[in-house]
Amino acid sequence: MSRNLSLYNSLTREKEAFVPLAEGRIGMYVCGPTVYNDVHLGNCRTFASFDIIYRYLMYAGYKVRYVRNITDVGHLLEDGEDRMSKGARIDQLEPMEVAQKYTNGFHNMMQVFNLLPPSIEPRATGHIIEQIKMVQEILDRGYAYVKNGSVYFDTPAFIRDGNPYGKLSGRVVEELLTESRDNLKNQDEKNHPSDFALWIRATDEHIMRWDSPWSIGFPGWHLECSAMSTKYLGETFDIHGGGNDLKFPHHENEIAQNMGSCGHAPARYWLHTNMLLLNGKKMSKSDGNTISPQQLFSGDSPHITKAYTPMVVKFFMLQAHYRSPLDITDDALQAAEKGYKRLMEALRIAQEFKPELPGSGSRDAQIRGLIADSLANMDDDFNVPNALSNVFELSSIVNSLRDGHIKTSEIGAGCWEEMCSHMLGLVGDVFGLKDEGRQSDSSLVDGLMELIIDLRRDIREKKDWAASDRLRDSLLELGIQLKDGKEGTQWKRS
Repeated sequence: MSRNLSLYNSLTREKEAFVPLAEGRIGMYVCGPTVYNDVHLGNCRTFASFDIIYRYLMYAGYKVRYVRNITDVGHLLEDGEDRMSKGARIDQLEPMEVAQKYTNGFHNMMQVFNLLPPSIEPRATGHIIEQIKMVQEILDRGYAYVKNGSVYFDTPAFIRDGNPYGKLSGRVVEELLTESRDNLKNQDEKNHPSDFALWIRATDEHIMRWDSPWSIGFPGWHLECSAMSTKYLGETFDIHGGGNDLKFPHHENEIAQNMGSCGHAPARYWLHTNMLLLNGKKMSKSDGNTISPQQLFSGDSPHITKAYTPMVVKFFMLQAHYRSPLDITDDALQAAEKGYKRLMEALRIAQEFKPELPGSGSRDAQIRGLIADSLANMDDDFNVPNALSNVFELSSIVNSLRDGHIKTSEIGAGCWEEMCSHMLGLVGDVFGLKDEGRQSDSSLVDGLMELIIDLRRDIREKKDWAASDRLRDSLLELGIQLKDGKEGTQWKRS
């Protein structure tokens, strides 16, 4: 287990030693997607970053409960319309059909990028009872009020009691008290422009609605994460994550809600990913400066000259620290493609090359130093680019030994095994990179076997049993077994 892990805490704006609440166990909550549309590339970067964090914490020996929610109600657009209702209207579907459709698409995209599923993936609509309970607790503590069936958080009262509203986002109280942070049509209901909705009374045309003590309505967007993180991780847990754009108002309001309901903040460490740029500019649909994951995979975009595979795109994402902006350019993607292929080739050598080596060698200390450096970089706020650089240095040693540029006497057998195991573990188990070249080879074998089986069927139809048996026996010598049955011929590696 890593004992020197440090994280940059957005709440304190400092890098801090990480000490979990319970030794050896970590609770981590990450804000998931609003499933009214296809997942965008910025989301993919955020979830890929937290996937690596999740993987590394487990790799370091921790037992991790990773909770990532699905927002399927309450997230309002600028005109006050619920995003799910808009999706339903556009697609001419029921809201839950929209939620299921885009949740399925989201899961498929996470699999394409080889991201692990979270331990728990709660939906906002499945936790209305918990959200109503939290609203009542906030009311009971005097930090909310009811107006015409809607419930609003009383921000000035919360601040007057000395609570640290604005600490996460770095906004001063005077600014917060003049800002409105709800896309509500009935802004004049609020006692103060800075107040935000906990429960919203549904209008007649609003599709998604539930009974509550205050009205038939639906929860505010910020409430769901407070309720679900508390239910599955407790009133206080270790890590809360999300994109930088969620610091304000979403995460700021989450902290206020938790403090308003139970008297203390939810998470001890707040981690935030930075944005994706495209050709040096913020992505914008109105300016045409945007690209989707599907366009990257197909090459169907004016911003790129060719298609890139999912693992190349993921490898590209590893080039910047999760807290740094990442600029997508065609040149950078081409460079990432070359780097990814070099790394996969080195890993194949590490798996397949079996040199005869002595018990120890002159390069052992250098190799073990690079292994230690890569882990130290991961312990330093998950510095993937630096750790990846260490892996490439190890890859160079692997290639040089295979090519004869390094003598076998320079590396000990135990050190070689340690290096190869570390490279495969860090790249595969932590970075989550798969060898697409290997997968292509597998697809090629599948295709060739289908062709061979078809040719053998033609031979059997001509009753050339000797040729059919010779083909079967030759394949068996190569480690491939054919099995003839009522549904045709199947094959497997023997």
